[in-house]
Amino acid sequence: MTERRAILSGSAFEERIGYARAVVDGDRVHVSGTTGFDYATMTISDDVVEQAEQCLRNIGAALAEAECTFADVVRVRYLLPDREDFEPCWPVLRRCFGDVRPAATMLVCGLSDPRMKIEIEVDARRRTPPRDDALSNHPEASAVPVEAHETPYYAAVFTTVRTQDQSDYSGTSTHLEELVKNVPGYLGMDHAQTPGGLGITVSYFRDADALKVWRTEVDHRAAQNRGQAQWYQTYTLHVAKVERSHGFVRTDAPLSPTPG
Repeated sequence: MTERRAILSGSAFEERIGYARAVVDGDRVHVSGTTGFDYATMTISDDVVEQAEQCLRNIGAALAEAECTFADVVRVRYLLPDREDFEPCWPVLRRCFGDVRPAATMLVCGLSDPRMKIEIEVDARRRTPPRDDALSNHPEASAVPVEAHETPYYAAVFTTVRTQDQSDYSGTSTHLEELVKNVPGYLGMDHAQTPGGLGITVSYFRDADALKVWRTEVDHRAAQNRGQAQWYQTYTLHVAKVERSHGFVRTDAPLSPTPG
């Protein structure tokens, strides 16, 4: 049976009118017409460009919950009461869609609230197999996981959904992967990417001191700050102490061509 689920943003309008911010239907994601309200405060700017930016933040959050990004958008519709307001929004829109180039339509029409100056609706398609190196900087990663180690040791699990702006990401990631190898007590790293765009990196360290050295490394901290400002739509970090570890390697059969 095809997966179908609703994504809610917490907007008061969704409850009052009876609709979802987005609907996931199999590999299709349909995001409702989204305006420039900050749904946490239910406030809206008077400036159309700021409204457009908030529209895209709201849409980006819905796409992330649907396990995809702006890179998956195939159609976008812009609705504005005043056609003169459209061109000032172009630089904001281009930042999200300039590389994606979805099909697009702009309509001049009335909106339900006179404070609303722009409404944006998108359709996306979640991709399978996983994205190329525009969203995964490990396209040739080995299919062999990090081996089991003597316990206890530590695992840092970093999960991300990335933004469209990935400039300099690949080079920084490669630099950090080489840098972490110099940390005493570093045991290795595993990478994976889901078809929906969720990236997972697990780094292993012998003890808490090794993990602290890496956490406080200057280039690593600089990359974290840039990630928050530019590269990540959302991320989480989980640090766990591994109490049990074992592994298995089959030697009498070839690897499957599909991951997992």
